[in-house]
Amino acid sequence: MELDLWMWAAFGVFVVAMLAFDLAFFGRRGGEIGFREAAVWSVFWTLLGLGFTVFLWQWQGRQPAGEYLAGFLIEKSLSVDNLFVFALIFAYFAVPAAYQRRVIFWGIVGAVVLRGIFILAGAALLDAFHYTIYVFGAFLVLTGIRMARHSEVEIHPERNPALRLMRRVLPMTAEYHGDRLTVRTREGRRMATPLMASLVLVAAFDLVFAVDSIPAIFAVTRDTFIVYAANAFSLLGLASLYFVLVGMMERFRYLNVGLAVILVFVGGKMLASDVYKVPVAISLGVILAVLAVTIAVSLLRPLPEGERHDEDEPPGPSPTAEPADQPA
Repeated sequence: MELDLWMWAAFGVFVVAMLAFDLAFFGRRGGEIGFREAAVWSVFWTLLGLGFTVFLWQWQGRQPAGEYLAGFLIEKSLSVDNLFVFALIFAYFAVPAAYQRRVIFWGIVGAVVLRGIFILAGAALLDAFHYTIYVFGAFLVLTGIRMARHSEVEIHPERNPALRLMRRVLPMTAEYHGDRLTVRTREGRRMATPLMASLVLVAAFDLVFAVDSIPAIFAVTRDTFIVYAANAFSLLGLASLYFVLVGMMERFRYLNVGLAVILVFVGGKMLASDVYKVPVAISLGVILAVLAVTIAVSLLRPLPEGERHDEDEPPGPSPTAEPADQPA
């Protein structure tokens, strides 16, 4: 769809307003966020994202609305995998529950900006070089296969180049200072807190996840606005979704398999695009069916009791891992 510049600006203002709304009202009392509050907010943001489908249908018609809905479901599904990695990062740095919301929020702000850049770059490549669609498709198929074969997510914060660069620029304190990202010592030296380190890692890993998710949605639609809108709405409310799922992540033991099937499907769709264009209705049906089956099988065949983590502790690295929260 062709949009005037003011329409892009208006949507940008709307996204910023929604982020400000989330910052002002979700978890505004401070302290730990309860499951009920997080669930209410998560439902609100999900309904808002789904409601944009109705708006697009009335504004642009059935086809753009269907493309947006399929893209939104893909991005929302992949974001759940992101949240599992966020939980690992928070466990590694022992981030107090009261401060986790701030890290996720600013991670979302960074993701909205960075994904916008990725989307523009991806659209430019697809327009300039048609064969890029085969590169994207093959990448998604390989990513899906790798995800299906390796269900366990492993992160190594001490090896992350973004964190190592930050620690060279800003030495890090060994303890938290409330929800502050940096502190100034008595000698006047500026130092990062472990909260800053966790934020850097959240942003770095979201950048990695964007490499998977952006090509995936381009398999559904080539419309830049729809791609960005689906990404923006999938990111809004990610903080509340985290607090809903953090204690339930191990219950979705087959989530990676379902996401892998979706990635292989959309990758195959891109590879076959010059031979046969899969209708949006079929894409939407496949995505919904895979998600439904994944959730149903996960609930019917939960992880055995002996293999579960303590329900009061988020999943994380082994107790022998050395936390990277010492001064550089």
